[in-house]
Amino acid sequence: MPFEVGNNINSAILSGTFGLQKASQGITEASIGIAQRNAEASDTTDLLAGVASQQLGSIRQILPSGGDSLTDNLVSLSINATNAQASAKVLDVANETVGRIIDELA
Repeated sequence: MPFEVGNNINSAILSGTFGLQKASQGITEASIGIAQRNAEASDTTDLLAGVASQQLGSIRQILPSGGDSLTDNLVSLSINATNAQASAKVLDVANETVGRIIDELA
């Protein structure tokens, strides 16, 4: 009983591969943001300025944020790690499916 699974498997493999690439890029960007933020805070003057900045939270709320906060980077890192795991699972299932098809045809 022949059945056509080529397009579905190709789609799963491409989806998993693109998902891993996108998650890897997101993880890299978030990691760079965290590293840059840590490098900036390594100077004592910057550290003290950061503490003062936190104490003046009401002023910070008035100013627009650039979206490059440590929290944003950590959330992005977590989301992209989860996306990478999901994409890897898609690839695993696609590989198992191809293996079963080869075994049945052989």
